[in-house]
Amino acid sequence: VQLQAFGGGLVQAGGSLRLSCAASGLAFSSQAMGWFRQAPGKEREFVATINWSSSVTRYADSVKGRFSISRDNAKNTVYLQMNSLKPEDTAVYYCAARTFRTSSTTNDYTYWGRGTQVTVSS
Repeated sequence: VQLQAFGGGLVQAGGSLRLSCAASGLAFSSQAMGWFRQAPGKEREFVATINWSSSVTRYADSVKGRFSISRDNAKNTVYLQMNSLKPEDTAVYYCAARTFRTSSTTNDYTYWGRGTQVTVSS
């Protein structure tokens, strides 16, 4: 199983980025997918999750209204559109997969990607 996240970079506050996570080696269309992030010196935290059919999405309060999670099962890819970025969004962003339901809990996820760095300058 491989999850490859990409699309991170350096952006000014107020800007936008779109992260992608390409999955292989698993039944992607039956997986709930999640995005998490980890800033230096902090624990990994939940950002967003989406179920297998895209009918259910959940967001952390800190990103609600600014970030949007989506997926394309034909491409085995999940996306995170990030708008109105703030310096406090700076972190390494990870995608993760689990079977069945969505979850905001790190330990519920079985597979993890390596992460992509997002840096927001003020």
